Amino acid sequence: MRLTTILTSLVLACATPAIAQDRFAPVITVNDAAITAYELDQRARMLQLFRTPGNLTELAREQLIEERLKAAELDRRRIRLSAENLATEVDAFAARANLTTDQFIQLLNQNGVDRATLEQFVAIGVSWRDYIRLRFGSQAEISDEEVRRAMRQPGSNPDAIEVLLSEIIIPAPPPEAARANAIANQISQTRSTAVFENAARQYSALPSRNNGGRLNWLPLSNYPPALQGLLGSLAPGEVTQPILIPNGVALFQSRGIREVPQPRPAPTAIDYAMFGLPGGTTEAGLAAAQALDARTDTCDDLYGAARGLPQDILARQTASPDSIPQDVALELARLDPGEASWNLTRDNGQTRIYLMLCDRTLAGAENNDPDAVRNALRSQRLGGFADALLADLRAAATIRP
Repeated sequence: MRLTTILTSLVLACATPAIAQDRFAPVITVNDAAITAYELDQRARMLQLFRTPGNLTELAREQLIEERLKAAELDRRRIRLSAENLATEVDAFAARANLTTDQFIQLLNQNGVDRATLEQFVAIGVSWRDYIRLRFGSQAEISDEEVRRAMRQPGSNPDAIEVLLSEIIIPAPPPEAARANAIANQISQTRSTAVFENAARQYSALPSRNNGGRLNWLPLSNYPPALQGLLGSLAPGEVTQPILIPNGVALFQSRGIREVPQPRPAPTAIDYAMFGLPGGTTEAGLAAAQALDARTDTCDDLYGAARGLPQDILARQTASPDSIPQDVALELARLDPGEASWNLTRDNGQTRIYLMLCDRTLAGAENNDPDAVRNALRSQRLGGFADALLADLRAAATIRP
């Protein structure tokens, strides 16, 4: 069965006959493939849930058109994603939001998004990525000289941007999520720094609330890759739409943006440790975190603090920036190596997380891993091939209306 047919079947399976009659007539055709009003609505809802900036109706239209073009090419090349691999990729997608698949699907359903909508999005994205690697992999090889040249030129890093932000994170455990989201939506409408700072003092759970949520200048590359485009596009005074994180909702307001002549290279890997403390959001939990902070200066010190305790109390890992849960990544963005925060909780607020940044591996730095640089350059080259191929497919397509 063709991939385009499978995608249509996934969506149709979620509809009642009455809805299908009204909402499943084609509103856009891409060559011989249809896009329905139902699909457009579903994609826009999902993008809204993901807090995607921009005109979501137009963005949904463009994404679905591109997916039809990709699906036709994948069908022509006989590229298939098995049901088992799709399930694995959906699990991984949910894990990036620090949720189980069941929790993530429940969140989608609560916001009017069917599982089939997510599966279509994931299936095309993964299949296209694998196809691009298969088709252009031999043309995207990076020579040793290219790696050496990139490592010698950290100043050519495109992330030569620093941002001056104010922050708010409103706690939103399940019983309080609706109220927290309503407050966040109201705050997101302001362009006044005074209003935002007052809201930070009133609602934010972060220590920065004491100075109105104000942060110092930070490299844009410190922030999660998924948010860099959003944060870097803010005009002074502009506030992000609410950003959902586990048990909370985040907002950022821009106070300035600047280009730096000698930027710090962007991180390619982040080494961090998480230490679980009992007491959660109580005063006892706060006191435990402060006591741990008083006797630790580096991540290595945490091993001594964990001696004799259950093994899962302390977790240390090195991960790429785009694989770190968003709430953890936002905390790490503010930290230098050896610094810690204890704003995060787990287990529905019963466990307070002591989070310490151990180190950042920087692209172009003298101690950088050449393999990481090679992979980054290869990804950029593959991205160029993918963009060119999609442009050719679109130019040859008949798209109505």
